[in-house]
Amino acid sequence: EHFFISSMYCGVDLLMSVLVCCCELTLVLWYIPSYLEKDEPCVVCGDKATGYHYRCITCEGCKGFFRRTIQKNLHPSYSCKYDGCCIIDKITRNQCQLCRFKKCTAVGMAMDLVLDDSKRVAKRRLIEENREKRKKEEMVKSLKNRPEPTSSEWELIRMVTEAHRHTNAQGSHWKQKRKFLPEDIGQSPVAPTSDGDKVDLEAFSEFTKIITPAITRVVDFAKKLPMFSELPCEDQIILLKGCCMEIMSLRAAVRYDPESETLTLNGEMAVKREQLKNGGLGVVSDAIFDLGKSLAQFNLDDTEVALLQAVLLMSSDRTGLTCVEKIEKCQEMYLLAFEHYINYRKHNIPHFWPKLLMKVTDLRMIGACHASRFLHMKVECPTELFPPLFLEVFEDQDV
Repeated sequence: EHFFISSMYCGVDLLMSVLVCCCELTLVLWYIPSYLEKDEPCVVCGDKATGYHYRCITCEGCKGFFRRTIQKNLHPSYSCKYDGCCIIDKITRNQCQLCRFKKCTAVGMAMDLVLDDSKRVAKRRLIEENREKRKKEEMVKSLKNRPEPTSSEWELIRMVTEAHRHTNAQGSHWKQKRKFLPEDIGQSPVAPTSDGDKVDLEAFSEFTKIITPAITRVVDFAKKLPMFSELPCEDQIILLKGCCMEIMSLRAAVRYDPESETLTLNGEMAVKREQLKNGGLGVVSDAIFDLGKSLAQFNLDDTEVALLQAVLLMSSDRTGLTCVEKIEKCQEMYLLAFEHYINYRKHNIPHFWPKLLMKVTDLRMIGACHASRFLHMKVECPTELFPPLFLEVFEDQDV
């Protein structure tokens, strides 16, 4: 029985030694620096070295042992059964901690180079800061190398920007000139719609008062754009009907005010989410408000908003177009000038250009949702509340 127990303990010791050796052998598979000679040995145990650690060429196992010993102040508790005369090599290094530690110091491993927890955290923070700094420098370098607008593109950009500024109500003074829709309007829905949302007829009536000038401004913007007036009249109408809600939504979204949590419609009427929702737009209201919140971080200027509108207008996938290729080429010209202008602006947001293009997809979705929503409004709201231009633009749209 005594022999069995002794054998069992020996077996456990052997198993532990094998496990430790396996772990340390696994660590050796690390990257080996070029300054080491092939199969250069660890100065402590003779195992394959992985680099300079605490001023000596050592393996990962001895590096880790030395670091743990100093960090946890373990060396005062180490003892040797053989009066400190153990031979330390790859096989015996785990059998006597005291002799292994004494050899570490004897070959020159420096205790003062082992960092305590606070210093290690500070070092890690410094490494992270340097990594972030390098990322920013690389981003700035890559931005410098990206093409900026050519002289012909600058002329195109100028015309598109001017078209937007001349048709954008109140311009940059919208905050001073806006009027808030009274809070009691749009908060008491009276007519339920077939999809479960509510329509407040008073709010709907207020919105229809500004819809005609808002649509007219979109039409005026399109007419001022290079290449649009060269298209057949039928294609112009299709493009305008397709993009009208998208452009009006964009113009409202870039006038989102986080302080009052409102959008300003047509540069004059500030409305809250529920007011716009109950006034007929339903879930479309949520999409426009969410877009406004999202666009706030982009800090778009007039030119970027104008170019977004031009890209939305010149969408060659609208149903019924005849000059599809010509419209597609027009959109490509706007997109290329747009991308080069983004390069010129040098935004600090990573992947700014693809993220901004995703907003085009969001606006297209808003347009599609509004086309469906318009059918509900026609059923639930009195016909006399719909301005003729509103009906002309949004009737007979693909849903």
